[in-house]
Amino acid sequence: MSVVLSTSPISPVERADYWHSLVSETFIPLDVTLHEREPSVGTITSDRLGPLQISLVEAGPQTVTRRAPQISRGGEEFMTVTLQHRGTARLTQDGRDALSEPGTFTCSDAARPYRREQPDDFRFTAFRVPKSELGVAEADLRAVTGTVFSGRSGASGLVAGYLERLAERASGFDPYIGRQLAMTAVDLLAVLVREHQGRLDPHASEAARGMLARVKEYILRNLADPDLSPERIASAHHMSVRYLHRLFESEGTTVGRWIHRERLERCRRDLARPSRSAPAVSAVAQRWGFVNPSHFSRVFRAAYGVSPREWQSSSAQH
Repeated sequence: MSVVLSTSPISPVERADYWHSLVSETFIPLDVTLHEREPSVGTITSDRLGPLQISLVEAGPQTVTRRAPQISRGGEEFMTVTLQHRGTARLTQDGRDALSEPGTFTCSDAARPYRREQPDDFRFTAFRVPKSELGVAEADLRAVTGTVFSGRSGASGLVAGYLERLAERASGFDPYIGRQLAMTAVDLLAVLVREHQGRLDPHASEAARGMLARVKEYILRNLADPDLSPERIASAHHMSVRYLHRLFESEGTTVGRWIHRERLERCRRDLARPSRSAPAVSAVAQRWGFVNPSHFSRVFRAAYGVSPREWQSSSAQH
């Protein structure tokens, strides 16, 4: 169920202070300066899907800043992806300025100072993402801040489209489905970060990179299906199996190895997740497409150096 917070019931004289508290409590500690003598009504509508917090924000002209005093009060473990729907915004972080217009998005890292200026009435959707879930290097994350990403083409267009659809339907998902869809969003963001840093083949055409991103989205949505195969993936995208293999060769891997790695990583995360009752190893394996428990144990040990049970036990002690 969505949580809706608004300054509508508050008198204009008191709105600035109340809005400041709503913004900081919903996201991370921030300093907010409103640019209207009589502040407009501000509204934040939030949903939570797994590790993602999704918030639609509508308000009048303002500037939010995050400086050392706010960082010291917490929240540095988050990255925020902001899809702009109405109005413009200028994000400044890590020595870069990004002018975001409707149909684009930006990323900000709460571990370092930044400034976001909204000179007009605006509407955007913000996705607060724990950086630990992304699984990418801090230096790679730093490279995407203060940068505008198009929401209409290439890998960034795919990410924007997926995030927008996810936000539109967020309140209707049950917790399990919502978490799985949220983790797909996180993984697509990780793909985008790696592409921006040249972790994907820089010589591939934009069309090929976009197709690879769409293929990966499809795979991530279907990881739990043990019958997922190159033939099925190729058919779903109206391409030959040979061309599918060529897309993954540009990254120095194969379709099968990429699926295998992603399944193992989700199993590793689920087994390490704190819970009142530890899930059965076989149940976690089956959830992510491993049908043979003994085979799963062997490949897990080969990848991480410990058995699934040893990993689960050591994670529970921390």
